[in-house]
Amino acid sequence: VQLQASGGGLVQAGGSLRLSCAASERTSTRWVMGWFRQAPGMERLFVAALKFDGGRTSYADSVKGRFTISRDNRKNTVYLQMNSLKPEDTAVYYCVASDRIIDSSWYSDTNYHYFGQGTQVTVSS
Repeated sequence: VQLQASGGGLVQAGGSLRLSCAASERTSTRWVMGWFRQAPGMERLFVAALKFDGGRTSYADSVKGRFTISRDNRKNTVYLQMNSLKPEDTAVYYCVASDRIIDSSWYSDTNYHYFGQGTQVTVSS
């Protein structure tokens, strides 16, 4: 399985960006895709995740109400709509996926099995 992420860029604080991540295939009904981010010198942190079967979602507290994760089942693609961006949202964003992760394990990237290349998001103040 390959993940192809896109959509990063430079935006002013308060602006919006949409990230996309397309999977080459979905291999099970337990398919989960999500996003983590890593700022310079920091660990990689959970942002949001979505289970394709049923649409269950989860968000980090820091992005709740500002970010929305969604999916296109036919395209095996997950989107991250990021609104009201803040300078502290600046990071490299990584798409992740798994076909066998359990719900309680969404929050650590070590529990995912497929990874996309990072895409840089920079929010200027």
